[in-house]
Amino acid sequence: MAIQNPYPWGPPYGGPPPPPASIPAKDLRPRRVWYLVAALLGLVLAGVGIAVIVVTVQNTVDSIDTARSFSSGDSRTFAFVQGKTKAIYVSQSGQGQVDCRIPALPPGSITQPTSSFRITLGSRSWDRVFEVKPVSSGDYTLTCTSERPAEFALGDKPQVGATIGGIAAAIGCFLAAVAATVSIVIVTAVRRTRHRHRLATALAPPPQWGPPPR
Repeated sequence: MAIQNPYPWGPPYGGPPPPPASIPAKDLRPRRVWYLVAALLGLVLAGVGIAVIVVTVQNTVDSIDTARSFSSGDSRTFAFVQGKTKAIYVSQSGQGQVDCRIPALPPGSITQPTSSFRITLGSRSWDRVFEVKPVSSGDYTLTCTSERPAEFALGDKPQVGATIGGIAAAIGCFLAAVAATVSIVIVTAVRRTRHRHRLATALAPPPQWGPPPR
């Protein structure tokens, strides 16, 4: 079997080119620890986002005093503070006409909000139906009725702006986590590749020129 000559015009001047220099990964800059920094930073920002959501949801849940709820037709006494608006919530199946009264407060103290607000706790949903603006501090008896079987509870006036702001902040943390992690990883990888190329070029031996072929 004939063997083909790899150099039909003679061997190259000075022999075959030397293999590229081997650069240990630990010699490259920036160090690989930046990949760990990127991962940790992403986890921290994502954790902050989760914490913001948990706090926002917990504050919303705690805004209704479900532990002191009462049934339609019953009454319960609550402590009111002058200038602090409270909200009355109802939990019932379907739509039904509701009515709430605090006889000791002057007319106009209980108003119907112009917008709806609902909180779902487990399998029960609570809808804000009235707001109470007490003219003086004290303990007042609240009585509520409904056309349907219902439970009523007193709570804080919903802070819609704070809730939306908390959710927006959490989303911002998640986006920042992704952006920061990806950016650090890409920049580190590109700079390490460039550094490897510079080191390989500096360590490469100069070309050896042999005599020209006869």
